[in-house]
Amino acid sequence: MAWVESQSLSFTARHETADAEAAAALLERLERFRADTSELFDGTPGDVGVVIHPRAYQLSLALPWLPLARMAAAPASRRYMAGWFTQGEIHVLAPGALRKRASRVPGSLEALRLSPFHEYMHLVIGATNRNLPPPLDPGSFRRYLRWAWLCEGAATHFSGQTPHLRPAIGRRLREGNPPDFPPSTRDAQLLGGTLFALLEHGDGRQACVRLASSLDPEGPEAAIERAFKRSADEVERDWRRYLTRFTAS
Repeated sequence: MAWVESQSLSFTARHETADAEAAAALLERLERFRADTSELFDGTPGDVGVVIHPRAYQLSLALPWLPLARMAAAPASRRYMAGWFTQGEIHVLAPGALRKRASRVPGSLEALRLSPFHEYMHLVIGATNRNLPPPLDPGSFRRYLRWAWLCEGAATHFSGQTPHLRPAIGRRLREGNPPDFPPSTRDAQLLGGTLFALLEHGDGRQACVRLASSLDPEGPEAAIERAFKRSADEVERDWRRYLTRFTAS
């Protein structure tokens, strides 16, 4: 099937002709999301390419960093790694592919449908925080892995995915050992957003913006203490309590 382009003010989508209507609807939603995000962050990239893949295997073939990131993630979170980002471009799945990827648990499809906004947030985070990708290269990918709880947590939180991931988070907490704090690379996709949700609950949305916009040279623990204005031990205690309440509700 032929590939065509659809355009909006800030985005250009490439997609199969069968997905033209879905592409137009997605670009409209991305424009609204960009406008809302611009009220929080200084850098909200425009002139962004959006590649809409009709099948999941095509997404993985086009993006060699995505399979590597999935390998580093917990099994419960890999389903939700349904897109990726490069310099000035995001790659996402078409609606039909997202429906096939979703599980039957509540919230799964809703979280997947927010994947394009998750990936766009990676461009925003990279634009405001030059130490994080894009662009992706071996050095920036190592920083991404070290700070995955921040990269993925901010993208999950600001895209609105976190509430929809409650069943998957509950599954993760029932499987294996208790998660690290801050969440390890393995758990960043699922649990990073809960740390931002806790921060917003106590200190407001701008505190989340500040946390996402810079890397503390002293490391993740110092970044958390600066954001929450208390010791990392206290934040960890509150976060674990928050996870218990979050998955029980």
